[in-house]
Amino acid sequence: MDVTSSDVHLESARIQRQIEDYLGLGPGNLLFEFRQLDGQTRLDLITVNPRHQQSFLFRYETGYDKLDALRRMLAYVQRYRDEESSFTLQWRARGDRELQTSYFRAHNAYEALDKLYFGRDLNTITVFSVVLNPSS
Repeated sequence: MDVTSSDVHLESARIQRQIEDYLGLGPGNLLFEFRQLDGQTRLDLITVNPRHQQSFLFRYETGYDKLDALRRMLAYVQRYRDEESSFTLQWRARGDRELQTSYFRAHNAYEALDKLYFGRDLNTITVFSVVLNPSS
């Protein structure tokens, strides 16, 4: 049986919807960005906060192609709450007056900060606190 690009596209869209549903985020609040890196496909899953319109890295996964990366991401979102700690970061964007609060799942505080600063200059955001939340 030949797999057509249409089949791949439908499967890709289906997995993306599963990830959105699992995370409880609608279209526009999750961005799936793919790029080739060292002969593999890297998927950056980016969340967009509807309140302040800032975007942050949720997680990246690498696979041998787009579908493999998506399947790995789906497996991750189905288990990440059990594997990573919850962090609260308070920060302010340069030029803004309002302090923002964002929540990240990460293995440590450095990884949480990497997710906050993903894709932006370090001078554009001032971080006031990084707190490891008690686990429930």
